[in-house]
Amino acid sequence: MKNAVDAGPPAKDSVLPDFEGIERALCDFEAEERRRLGLDDDVDHWNDPNPRRFTKDQRDHTTLLFGGLTTMHDALIEAGLASLGYRARALDCPDNESLQFGKEFGNRAQCNPTYFTVGNLLKYLTRLRDEEGLSAEEIVGNNILLTVGACGPCRFGTYVTEFRKVLRDAGFAGFRVFDIREFGQHKRRPEAAGLELDARFAVTFFKCLAAGDVVNALAYRTRPYEVVAGATDAALEDCRAILCRAIGERRSLLRALRRCRDVFAKVEVDRLRPKPKVALIGEFWAMTTEGEGNYQLQRFLEAEGAECEIQMITTWALYEIWENAFDIRERMLLRRRDGERYRNESRAPVKTLILLWLARVVLERMFYSFAHAVGLKHYRLPDMDHIARISHDLYPNQLRGGEGHMEVGKVIDAVTRKKAHMVLSVKPFGCMPSSGVSDGIQSLVAARYPESNFCPIETTGDGAVNVYSRVQMALFRARAAAEKEYEEALAAAGLSAEEAARKAAVDERLGTALHYPKHVVAGTAANAVHELARRAGPRRAGWPFLFGPSPGRSALVADDGGRGAIPPP
Repeated sequence: MKNAVDAGPPAKDSVLPDFEGIERALCDFEAEERRRLGLDDDVDHWNDPNPRRFTKDQRDHTTLLFGGLTTMHDALIEAGLASLGYRARALDCPDNESLQFGKEFGNRAQCNPTYFTVGNLLKYLTRLRDEEGLSAEEIVGNNILLTVGACGPCRFGTYVTEFRKVLRDAGFAGFRVFDIREFGQHKRRPEAAGLELDARFAVTFFKCLAAGDVVNALAYRTRPYEVVAGATDAALEDCRAILCRAIGERRSLLRALRRCRDVFAKVEVDRLRPKPKVALIGEFWAMTTEGEGNYQLQRFLEAEGAECEIQMITTWALYEIWENAFDIRERMLLRRRDGERYRNESRAPVKTLILLWLARVVLERMFYSFAHAVGLKHYRLPDMDHIARISHDLYPNQLRGGEGHMEVGKVIDAVTRKKAHMVLSVKPFGCMPSSGVSDGIQSLVAARYPESNFCPIETTGDGAVNVYSRVQMALFRARAAAEKEYEEALAAAGLSAEEAARKAAVDERLGTALHYPKHVVAGTAANAVHELARRAGPRRAGWPFLFGPSPGRSALVADDGGRGAIPPP
């Protein structure tokens, strides 16, 4: 018997599967199933006949309609588009009348943002027709809507088609609705050359996003502690006018933000009011809008004595960059048999990764330079790699839809780094990525971190009473945690509340909106007490390992730029 070692390699046909045979069997099975199901007959598939042409010669008489972000962002983007030579109009923040329009003409079982946004557009067009006397033909010919598309387990991917259906049924058939990504091919498609997504457009767009973020963040830090009611909103209106003028005239945005800093410097605040800090997360539109779409939750929380920690639009852009880089690195590890590319995958992945890294660095530098100019101190954008790392065990980074793993990661980050007393997750009723996936994992997060205070709510447009009641119950626990932090800070500093107030009264910095105490714990008032204690101690108090702790020094002394408290040595 011949030794197996000397028998040589096995025949090729005995090792490799019969791919051709498998393919024939699959084709036969498909044909049999099509005959059984009656699919062999010609099927007249539905096709959306909506025109998709917006050319350069149409710019002068065509208005670009858009909306969906905060009031500040929408105003700045409108000014930015105007500075690039486009006619642009930001739609008003959707209200309950918009919801009624959306539900009257929209399909059933749509999610909340669909009804509000499509109804908001229809409300505007109806006003043009019924109040300003424009004909439907004029409105259709001289306006287009810019929106964004999506993929994954979310109805957001069908928004464009839903917009067209509603407009057709309401008497505006042929109104052009564009997914803004269609204009990325403007150099090769003359019918999509009306809006050029070039470098100039991208820089202007991200400047508007970053500027809106830093001003909004400064306002949300200031409003809960203002001494004169309404002073923050007045400052915000002045800043909106300053920034819109600078963007529209293509002047220095940094100089305009410095002027905004001077405006906010006049707002007097009292930081020694212990208030629960609430981090708002959830579905992108629901947590961002400032109107009836989320029952004006930001204003409701502030009326209930809370400080809102909002999510930056820049964070979403950083997540998109991280997501693309992650997918490229994953695909680089795959071995291909056919040599085909995946969709629009680059043949030079390393070069693409470098460009994505450069985009991230530029965006972060832009944000921090704007934050410094406007006076937004001690704020750090989330580290996407850190968020992915701490959430991966509970929510795999490969899953897509909504904010993906970010919702889980944000809750863990807020608890472990003492960033908020409460995390409020806002999403539309039936939101598949957020309600069906992220919230399903939060029970495990709560089991691992019992000190967390997570409150998920769903919006439908007509359930404000129930939502407010749920939020108030969670706020009770958050308020108790904030007051406990404040009392512990006073005890550690050796101060009474009255003594702390007297010290703050003579400290000019603590009384202005531009000064925000460094992060030690979640509560702003507690952090202000820790800061007063640090200033009261001798200079050598910064070196307790050499000289020992000084009287009155806070037990928690740290400034990690918002990354979390560091225990004393």
